[in-house]
Amino acid sequence: MKPVLDRLAATLLPPLVGMALLVGVWALLTQKGGSFPTPAATFDAAVALFADPFYRNGPNDQGIGWNILNSLQRVALGFGLAALVGIPLGFVIGRFRFAERMVSPLISLLKPVSPLAWLPIGLLVFQRADPAAIWTIFICSIWPMVVNTAVGVQRVPQDYLNVARVLNLSEWKVITRILLPAVLPYLLTGVRLSVGTAWLVIVAAEMLTGGVGIGFWVWDEWNNLNVQHILVAIFVIGIVGLLLEQALMLLARRVAFE
Repeated sequence: MKPVLDRLAATLLPPLVGMALLVGVWALLTQKGGSFPTPAATFDAAVALFADPFYRNGPNDQGIGWNILNSLQRVALGFGLAALVGIPLGFVIGRFRFAERMVSPLISLLKPVSPLAWLPIGLLVFQRADPAAIWTIFICSIWPMVVNTAVGVQRVPQDYLNVARVLNLSEWKVITRILLPAVLPYLLTGVRLSVGTAWLVIVAAEMLTGGVGIGFWVWDEWNNLNVQHILVAIFVIGIVGLLLEQALMLLARRVAFE
C-alpha cells in the first residue's frame, strides 16, 4: 500500500506545488488592488460562468460551453482533413525517393509560415469565416503528420523491405503489414503535435473571424474589459489542450507497449 501512495504522491505533488506557487505569486502581486483581478475574483467568475455554461441568449451571446464545443468542432474538422491528406502523403514521401525530392522543398518553404498568414487566403477562397478557420487549422496541422510519418517510413529497417521483396508482396501489403506497424509510434507523435498546433491556431483564428468559439469569446470579453473571464478562458484553453495531448500520449504509449 505504501509504495502505491508514494508513487501517487510523486505524481501529484509536484504539479500541485507548482499550481500553488503560481496562485501564491499571483495573489501576492494583486493584493494591493488594481486592474488585474485577484485569484479569488477569478475563481468567483469561473464559478458563475460554469454554473450555466450552455445558456443561449442569441447567436452572439452563448455560454462558454458552447464556445468550447464550437472551437473543438472546427479543430476536429481541420485536423481530420489534415490527417486524411498528411498521413498518406507522409507514407508516399517516405517510401519513394522521387516523391521526397519533389515535395520536401515545398514543405521546407511552407512549414515555417505563420498560421495566421493563411487565414486571409481562406477568407478569399471560401468567403466565409468558418471554412477559413478550418482551412487555417488544416494547413498548419498537416506538416507534423507529414514529416513524422515520412521519417518513420524511412527508418524502417531495410531487412524488412528485403523480405517483402523476396516474398513478392504487393505495395498494399508492404504498407499495411510492414510499414504501418513500424511507423505507428512516429505517426502518433505527429498526430499529437498536430492536435496541439490545431488547438493553438483556432484561438487566434477565431479572434479575427468572429462567431461562436473560445477565441472570439476571449476577444469579446476583452472588448467588455472583463479580465476575469479572459483569465478563466486562458485556464480553460490550457486544460482542454492538456487533455487532448494527454489522451494522444496515452494512446501512443499503448501502441508502443504492444
